[in-house]
Amino acid sequence: MYVAVKGGERAILNSYRMLDAYRRGDTAVPELTLAQIREQMPLAVARVMAEGSLYDPHLAALALKQAAGDQIEAIFLLRAYRTTLARFGYTQPLDTGAMRLQRRISSTFKDVPGGQVLGPTYDYTQRLLDFSLNAGRAPQPLPPELEPLSDTMPRVTSLLEADELVEADEIPAGDPAPPDLTREPLTFPAGRAARLQNLARADEGFLLSMGYSTQRGYGNSHPFAAEIRYGTAEVELFVEELGFAVTIGEIELTECQMVSQFAGNADEAPRFTRGYGLVFGYNERKAMSMALADRAMRAEALGEAADAPANDIEFMLYHSDNVEASGFVQHLKLPHYVDFQANLELLRRLRAEGAAHAPDSAMPATAAAPPQPQPQPQPQPQEETLA
Repeated sequence: MYVAVKGGERAILNSYRMLDAYRRGDTAVPELTLAQIREQMPLAVARVMAEGSLYDPHLAALALKQAAGDQIEAIFLLRAYRTTLARFGYTQPLDTGAMRLQRRISSTFKDVPGGQVLGPTYDYTQRLLDFSLNAGRAPQPLPPELEPLSDTMPRVTSLLEADELVEADEIPAGDPAPPDLTREPLTFPAGRAARLQNLARADEGFLLSMGYSTQRGYGNSHPFAAEIRYGTAEVELFVEELGFAVTIGEIELTECQMVSQFAGNADEAPRFTRGYGLVFGYNERKAMSMALADRAMRAEALGEAADAPANDIEFMLYHSDNVEASGFVQHLKLPHYVDFQANLELLRRLRAEGAAHAPDSAMPATAAAPPQPQPQPQPQPQEETLA
């Protein structure tokens, strides 16, 4: 840290004040409220909650405000705060089949039981700037709902399961408890439960890039979006004193079921295989990318070639965490004076030794060898002037 340099502590305190002023901007403009961020930037809030591993829209909005809109910084803030919270227990597995849906689509069947429910989406917009938003226009009122959606919307993959055309979504033998990567370090070999947990809070941009690579041939994947769901699901906690589970709240979720072709082998007939994605809030791009990455990392287990980057489980899991990646990259901004001077001195010595052992024929006959630069004493830092 710069605090080790003389005057660094005062410079750091000044940088805090400058950051506050930069974040606030023009004081003549009304300050953003957390309610405004939470209600009017729900997609940003959803990403911060998902990758921060904490479902709390209010705290996610606070982190976004504090980070001046920098989502990775906000994710870091939320993760750091989560480590201070008490752990009361683990909730029951979510029943995403009973989600109260706001959106449900499938690209594999035109007509599916329950129908295609478009919901709120940018898919059919023209991506043209809407300058009417400058005047703060109110949204058009929603039309009355013709009929309520079913509470038990059937899954599209069930249609394929009925004909044994997709792998069974079986519970592992013994139904082992999944690891908790928020409290335990990631270890290898990593089972699918650990991989999915890692992907659920992985960087959206990284997963998008890796998922895209599988579609372009780096992963031998031919995916179809069997079903994408967005809605709310109840969270239940088993209370030992009562002997049964109670509902403690609801959370918004986006779920994606991808299916990909599988040629089969000597033991298994050709069928579709699954890739799965589940994230906090409304984030189809992240859920779809997660499903693509999940399927790609199963290549070796399915007997397929696993020579693409997205097939490499260690590469994917180690490099998908944006908090770790950001920290490792940004640590280069911290003082490396001693390391650099050591490298500089080594480079000068190697160049001097190389010049001293060079054959005379390598020098032009009409030119004398240039004098070698001598190492100069390095000035000591006197006063930090960062701010």
